[in-house]
Amino acid sequence: MSYAQYLRALLAPLGVYDLNAPFQGGELDALGEAFDQVEAALEETQRETCLATAEDWGLERIASLFRRRPPAATVQNMREALAALLRIGGDSFTLDAINDTISGCGVNARVEETDQAGTVEVSFPQVPGIPPSFEEIRVIIEDIIPAHLVIRYHYWYLTWQQLEQKFSCWQDIEDLQLTWYGLETYVEPEDEN
Repeated sequence: MSYAQYLRALLAPLGVYDLNAPFQGGELDALGEAFDQVEAALEETQRETCLATAEDWGLERIASLFRRRPPAATVQNMREALAALLRIGGDSFTLDAINDTISGCGVNARVEETDQAGTVEVSFPQVPGIPPSFEEIRVIIEDIIPAHLVIRYHYWYLTWQQLEQKFSCWQDIEDLQLTWYGLETYVEPEDEN
């Protein structure tokens, strides 16, 4: 129901107004349209000021609070990444909290402590080789991990034993027409789960 209809329904029981007359009806239509515009603006403001429902300028404003924009392909991924960044607080530097924040930002990485004091190792468990757009990912990770820690990056590639398990003969490998890098980072679709 528009506000013009609401105003007519509100005034009709009084019986003192001719609600269809050009002057009074036109005034109610104009007031109703103004109220409709106010309602639309308030609904947009309410939607965009809540991270859980923001879709447009609200997400952009929240993202502008951070030095780096999280890599997110969809609106929902952006909401989750920003929520992860907003959770960072004074007690957010435990290993679990760091991993939660990194994964919440959409980065497929795992941080682990090493035997060496003040050093952590970052690995990419489901991404063989150096991840695509690594420089962007590296900057995000280094913004999240406390600055006093040394970060070592660990990349993995298929071993000969894994290649022997995946392929029965060299012809299987040649049929895929992989480069050497493609071969050492080959992951079949069922391996990604």
